[in-house]
Amino acid sequence: MKARQKTILNLIIKEYIKTAEPVGSAWIGKKSGLKLSPATIRNEMTELEQDGYLRQPHTSAGRVPTEKGFRFFIDNLKEKDTSKSKLKPLEVALRQNEDGREVAVKNLAKMLAELAAEAVFVAFPPQNTYYTGLTNLFSQPEFASQKLLSNLTEAFDTMDEKMEQVFEDMGEEVQIMIGEDNPFASDCGAIFVKYHGPKSSEGVIGILGPMRMDYEHNISLIKHIKKLLTE
Repeated sequence: MKARQKTILNLIIKEYIKTAEPVGSAWIGKKSGLKLSPATIRNEMTELEQDGYLRQPHTSAGRVPTEKGFRFFIDNLKEKDTSKSKLKPLEVALRQNEDGREVAVKNLAKMLAELAAEAVFVAFPPQNTYYTGLTNLFSQPEFASQKLLSNLTEAFDTMDEKMEQVFEDMGEEVQIMIGEDNPFASDCGAIFVKYHGPKSSEGVIGILGPMRMDYEHNISLIKHIKKLLTE
């Protein structure tokens, strides 16, 4: 992929993550800093579409990223640091463990759901799954579709079984799964990690959102969560 195509694709994906709206060539011309003519930008976007990174939902609309486009974006992410002031509430939530470790982790999950503005799930083996932040997830514009909503609801109904398989298969690194690779729903993205806590406790915690989630921000949050739960 040419350097300017990478720039255009990244701009489109970042804007789509913010707005959930197709991105047009006129917007790219103003924001890219590439000093390209509108015709050249349209040609590059057409080539990205032909290569499977973008699609045009309507004839007169701009483009939106495909699953392939999001995969390219994720594979080339530069991790974004989250400010310490935003991370502090997570540390406070975990320390509030008078009622036991599991309750403390659930409090942490609720705080994480607020910071990520997505749903959060925790698996305490065996087959003990907790999730929170569903309002964040279902309020996303993607889930105005009855089909998508139905698929995701079905995923939550079988969450225990899905998480048991995820727990067995995953290693120690942060996992990002989107589209067909996502065990929860192909229209979503998931970022999760296995943690090992005190007294041999372990589990999996993750963020579930639309494929159009803020991966840079959420990966940073998940890595910090793992550090907190491992200490």
